[in-house]
Amino acid sequence: MPRVITIDPGKSKCGLVLAEISEKKVYKAIILKSEVLENYVRNLIAAEDISQIIIGNGTTSREIREKLYFFKKKIITFEEKNTTYRAKARYFEIFPISGLKFLIPREFFILNKNLDAISALIILEDYCKTKFTLNQNIDFKTWLK
Repeated sequence: MPRVITIDPGKSKCGLVLAEISEKKVYKAIILKSEVLENYVRNLIAAEDISQIIIGNGTTSREIREKLYFFKKKIITFEEKNTTYRAKARYFEIFPISGLKFLIPREFFILNKNLDAISALIILEDYCKTKFTLNQNIDFKTWLK
């Protein structure tokens, strides 16, 4: 089944999610440096049946879209307003706090550098108007440098 790539673009780093829309399932979620995004997407397209790419319309979205000129299928630019802010709340749905950690303020558990993949997930969920489930062993904090 064809899959979709969603990208939360940024100047220095991007969040990327690979998902199956019909199954509403995320198979890959990573954060990568912007300069390696083009090669990573090329390799992903070679390995997967990708039907479309969804790019958040924020910082550097135009530049990212231009870098992905080689993708001959549908590239969609979609609203990403407040996704980083909303990713903080979604972070705790994905990584719930348990035990005595409840006594520590939630902000201590979030590093903004780890929110880009969750922001890409939110862009995808907003686009599809539904929540996605996660495939086993996905760590939204994975960095590819």
